[in-house]
Amino acid sequence: MNVVILEDERLTAQRLESLLHRYDSEIRILAVLPSVEKAVAWFSEPQPAKTDLIFMDIHLQDGLAFRVIEQVKLTTPIIFTTAFDEYVIQAFKVNSIDYLLKPLNYDELVAAITKFKALREQFAQPAQPAPAQPAPPLVAPDMDALVRMLGAFKETTYKDRFMITVGSKVRSVETSEIAYFFLDERMAFLVTRDGSTLPVDYSLDKLTTLLNPKQFFRVSRQFLVSLPAIQTIQMYSAGKWKLDLLPKPRLEVFVSGDRLADLKEWLGK
Repeated sequence: MNVVILEDERLTAQRLESLLHRYDSEIRILAVLPSVEKAVAWFSEPQPAKTDLIFMDIHLQDGLAFRVIEQVKLTTPIIFTTAFDEYVIQAFKVNSIDYLLKPLNYDELVAAITKFKALREQFAQPAQPAPAQPAPPLVAPDMDALVRMLGAFKETTYKDRFMITVGSKVRSVETSEIAYFFLDERMAFLVTRDGSTLPVDYSLDKLTTLLNPKQFFRVSRQFLVSLPAIQTIQMYSAGKWKLDLLPKPRLEVFVSGDRLADLKEWLGK
């Protein structure tokens, strides 16, 4: 089976590959695509092998994955993988086989692939002759059952922990432990309240979609801060504020004029 993965989180993509090969070592990963732009470019080019199944994160680096489906008119079966449940209805309006919430669970992944194989086998069978007796009447959908099914997708909308890999060690960091995130030479890092600095496998743009906006605010291109981390605010100039954070960062943290109004509103909530 040939698989394509649309996923912008490197560790999640690696975990999905590992789970797929645990299920079947013969599965071939044709491509791992982190953005709408790269996915559209890949699917627009002739490929040496046919894609049997796509695993698609809904939030990619540069937008929603539904744009890929629209732009290249995808008809390949899709299993969606995402940390968010708000797109479940839209997901099933396209050629979706299943919808898996992160962190990915092996048993749920197996169930989704089993469902895909069963559907593929069903549609590959020749059409059966029409029955002699009249067809049974159509039955209205069980809306209560549908509501219960959708309710099963309900999860916490925002991330409450991060898995951090440093060398051969993996550490789980609760979001409540994080004082702020910062960008340094195109790499993102988090700083915990006790002063630990750890790399994260997300861009700051991605983090703003994963974190609760009531708890974290993007004050500049380089800093995404939590409310408790702000110790004092200095009126640096008419159009700029300076924030004193704890733990103290290596760089001074300024809020540009175009973000001041939003920051004031955020602080006042």
